[in-house]
Amino acid sequence: MVKLITKDSDYAIRALMVMAERPADFMAIRDISKSQGIPYQFLRGIVQRLIRHGLVISRKGVLGGVRIKRDPKKVSIVDVIRIFQGELELADCIFRKKMCSGRANCVLRKEINRVKKMVKKEFKGVTIAKLLKREG
Repeated sequence: MVKLITKDSDYAIRALMVMAERPADFMAIRDISKSQGIPYQFLRGIVQRLIRHGLVISRKGVLGGVRIKRDPKKVSIVDVIRIFQGELELADCIFRKKMCSGRANCVLRKEINRVKKMVKKEFKGVTIAKLLKREG
Protein backbone atom coordinates (compact mmCIF):
# COMPACT_ATOMS: atom_id res chain seq x y z
CA MET A 1 0.00 0.00 0.00
CA VAL A 2 1.22 3.48 -0.86
CA LYS A 3 0.72 6.07 1.84
CA LEU A 4 -0.31 9.49 0.67
CA ILE A 5 0.19 10.93 4.15
CA THR A 6 2.75 9.48 6.56
CA LYS A 7 2.41 9.19 10.32
CA ASP A 8 4.69 12.23 10.78
CA SER A 9 2.49 14.39 8.56
CA ASP A 10 -0.68 13.09 10.23
CA TYR A 11 0.65 13.84 13.72
CA ALA A 12 1.85 17.29 12.62
CA ILE A 13 -1.57 18.13 11.18
CA ARG A 14 -3.31 16.96 14.35
CA ALA A 15 -0.95 18.99 16.55
CA LEU A 16 -1.47 22.09 14.39
CA MET A 17 -5.22 21.64 14.68
CA VAL A 18 -5.00 21.56 18.49
CA MET A 19 -2.86 24.71 18.48
CA ALA A 20 -5.19 26.42 15.99
CA GLU A 21 -8.13 25.97 18.33
CA ARG A 22 -6.38 28.36 20.73
CA PRO A 23 -4.02 30.36 18.47
CA ALA A 24 -3.10 33.00 21.07
CA ASP A 25 -2.18 30.48 23.78
CA PHE A 26 1.12 28.74 24.32
CA MET A 27 0.47 25.04 24.97
CA ALA A 28 2.63 22.33 26.48
CA ILE A 29 3.67 19.68 23.97
CA ARG A 30 2.85 17.08 26.61
CA ASP A 31 -0.77 18.32 26.71
CA ILE A 32 -1.06 18.10 22.93
CA SER A 33 0.50 14.65 23.06
CA LYS A 34 -2.03 13.42 25.63
CA SER A 35 -5.04 14.94 23.89
CA GLN A 36 -4.13 13.31 20.56
CA GLY A 37 -2.65 10.04 21.79
CA ILE A 38 0.71 10.82 20.16
CA PRO A 39 3.88 9.61 21.88
CA TYR A 40 5.45 12.63 23.59
CA GLN A 41 9.05 12.16 22.41
CA PHE A 42 7.85 11.59 18.85
CA LEU A 43 5.69 14.72 18.94
CA ARG A 44 8.59 16.79 20.30
CA GLY A 45 10.62 15.99 17.17
CA ILE A 46 7.69 16.81 14.92
CA VAL A 47 7.09 20.15 16.66
CA GLN A 48 10.80 21.02 16.35
CA ARG A 49 10.53 20.59 12.58
CA LEU A 50 7.38 22.74 12.52
CA ILE A 51 9.30 25.43 14.44
CA ARG A 52 12.25 25.28 12.00
CA HIS A 53 9.84 25.72 9.09
CA GLY A 54 8.05 28.70 10.63
CA LEU A 55 4.65 27.13 11.31
CA VAL A 56 5.02 27.07 15.10
CA ILE A 57 6.78 29.25 17.66
CA SER A 58 7.95 28.28 21.13
CA ARG A 59 8.51 30.10 24.39
CA LYS A 60 10.37 28.87 27.44
CA GLY A 61 9.33 29.31 31.04
CA VAL A 62 6.33 28.74 33.25
CA LEU A 63 3.94 30.30 30.74
CA GLY A 64 5.84 28.78 27.83
CA GLY A 65 5.00 26.13 25.32
CA VAL A 66 4.24 26.18 21.62
CA ARG A 67 1.62 27.84 19.49
CA ILE A 68 0.76 28.10 15.84
CA LYS A 69 2.61 30.98 14.18
CA ARG A 70 0.77 31.35 10.88
CA ASP A 71 -2.90 31.97 10.30
CA PRO A 72 -4.56 28.50 10.18
CA LYS A 73 -6.34 29.61 7.00
CA LYS A 74 -2.92 29.90 5.34
CA VAL A 75 -1.47 26.56 6.45
CA SER A 76 -2.37 23.92 3.88
CA ILE A 77 -1.91 20.19 4.06
CA VAL A 78 0.61 20.50 1.21
CA ASP A 79 2.78 22.74 3.44
CA VAL A 80 2.92 20.01 6.06
CA ILE A 81 3.48 17.20 3.55
CA ARG A 82 6.45 19.11 2.07
CA ILE A 83 8.09 19.39 5.50
CA PHE A 84 7.78 15.71 6.38
CA GLN A 85 7.65 13.95 3.03
CA GLY A 86 9.04 16.28 0.40
CA GLU A 87 7.07 17.02 -2.73
CA LEU A 88 3.81 15.16 -3.13
CA GLU A 89 4.44 12.07 -5.26
CA LEU A 90 1.88 9.49 -6.25
CA ALA A 91 4.11 6.95 -7.98
CA ASP A 92 7.63 6.25 -9.15
CA CYS A 93 8.39 4.93 -12.59
CA ILE A 94 8.33 1.14 -12.48
CA PHE A 95 11.78 1.06 -14.08
CA ARG A 96 13.28 3.16 -11.26
CA LYS A 97 16.88 3.95 -12.24
CA LYS A 98 16.74 2.69 -15.83
CA MET A 99 15.49 5.24 -18.31
CA CYS A 100 12.54 3.99 -20.26
CA SER A 101 12.84 4.56 -23.98
CA GLY A 102 9.18 5.58 -24.11
CA ARG A 103 9.31 7.82 -21.03
CA ALA A 104 8.45 11.02 -22.92
CA ASN A 105 5.38 9.40 -24.50
CA CYS A 106 4.30 7.14 -21.61
CA VAL A 107 0.51 7.36 -21.33
CA LEU A 108 0.47 6.01 -17.75
CA ARG A 109 3.06 8.56 -16.62
CA LYS A 110 1.06 11.39 -18.19
CA GLU A 111 -2.12 10.25 -16.41
CA ILE A 112 -0.34 9.90 -13.07
CA ASN A 113 1.06 13.43 -13.44
CA ARG A 114 -2.40 14.76 -14.32
CA VAL A 115 -3.92 13.14 -11.23
CA LYS A 116 -1.00 14.35 -9.09
CA LYS A 117 -1.69 17.94 -10.15
CA MET A 118 -5.37 17.55 -9.24
CA VAL A 119 -4.57 16.03 -5.83
CA LYS A 120 -2.01 18.74 -5.09
CA LYS A 121 -4.49 21.47 -6.05
CA GLU A 122 -7.19 19.94 -3.82
CA PHE A 123 -4.77 19.52 -0.88
CA LYS A 124 -3.66 23.14 -1.21
CA GLY A 125 -7.27 24.10 -0.54
CA VAL A 126 -7.41 21.97 2.61
CA THR A 127 -6.13 24.16 5.41
CA ILE A 128 -5.89 23.66 9.15
CA ALA A 129 -8.81 26.10 9.58
CA LYS A 130 -10.93 24.14 7.10
CA LEU A 131 -10.24 20.89 8.95
CA LEU A 132 -11.32 22.43 12.23
CA LYS A 133 -14.68 23.49 10.76
CA ARG A 134 -15.32 19.94 9.56
CA GLU A 135 -14.63 18.51 13.00
CA GLY A 136 -17.18 20.62 14.82
